[in-house]
Amino acid sequence: MFLRDVRARALEFRRARHIPIDVIDEFKRFGVYRALVARRFGGMEASAAAFLELIETIGHADASAGWVASFGVSATYLAALPIPTLEEIYREGPNVVFAGAIFPPQKAEQDNGDVLVSGRWPFASGCMGASLIGVGIALSEESGGLPRTAVMPAASVRIEETWDTIGLGGTGSHDVVVENVRVPASWTFIRGGTPTIDRPIYRYPSLGLAAQVLTAVGLGCARRALDEATAMAGGRRSITGAPVMADRPHVQAELAEAEAMLSSARSFFYAVTHEAWDLLLDGGQVPESLANRIRLAATHAAQVSAQVARHCFALGGIAAVQSDHILGRCMQDCAVVAQHAFMAKGNYEAAGRIMLGRDARPGYP
Repeated sequence: MFLRDVRARALEFRRARHIPIDVIDEFKRFGVYRALVARRFGGMEASAAAFLELIETIGHADASAGWVASFGVSATYLAALPIPTLEEIYREGPNVVFAGAIFPPQKAEQDNGDVLVSGRWPFASGCMGASLIGVGIALSEESGGLPRTAVMPAASVRIEETWDTIGLGGTGSHDVVVENVRVPASWTFIRGGTPTIDRPIYRYPSLGLAAQVLTAVGLGCARRALDEATAMAGGRRSITGAPVMADRPHVQAELAEAEAMLSSARSFFYAVTHEAWDLLLDGGQVPESLANRIRLAATHAAQVSAQVARHCFALGGIAAVQSDHILGRCMQDCAVVAQHAFMAKGNYEAAGRIMLGRDARPGYP
């Protein structure tokens, strides 16, 4: 019932440019925000694959909704905060909605154990429905490496509705503005830093998982495009009198190739996820080579999903060019997923460097 509602309201989300709060509340009931929270705080400590499949399923209903839901992964970032801070965050339960905008990190100064934060950050996906906001900061005594994030109540932040895109239009990835907010140092953490809770989900490569949850949206959306194109092919006749689409050899070949592409990329994506998870359950650590394959699989699946959605759009013919047509929307949504910095084509080069024994770039894998 919930996913049918998300699917039916997709155009509403696109027009509003964010996911409404009643849907965020449904995400809470669905378990999106507690899935990766530690059991000691009332969470589920779900496996990486289980969470990815959840996001993929929501992404099939609507990519923007899946994208916003994917930030339930933020529980793995927040696990780098001190335990007393986490106890305060989850004091009223595990369904905490966090949104973040990390780049570019803004200079911040320390003052008597606090950090003074000001600046503007773009791409704060899901910020309209969040209770906590994190922003990237740069402290003078820290240089290089992974960025530090300052966490504050959403009420401390001003949202400027700047998000206006051809794809993922309902994610509410607006700018957030912070003016002279004092944040206790204990409410800051290094994104991708060492967690303070030793559980398998927090030992899974956090930046790899951050890329995977976004890619899962693309996988779900591309599957939706394939499903829609297949259904269209089975019943649509050409206005020119040509055979039903399903009887045309080029349509048969295109759909078969797209199925093979998507299924293969998805298999690689989940195979490395299960490999890493099994290693963690046995008490091991994920080596750099496997973390690199996780990032590589995420990049590949995002790129393939965009290709598949584009193939399906082409099969839709002139009908698909309508601004609200599902094949056009899937193509646009998958294209935006594939252009995110975490999954963009440049990550192939980063993966190849590690495969060839060269130094990794900061924050990769």
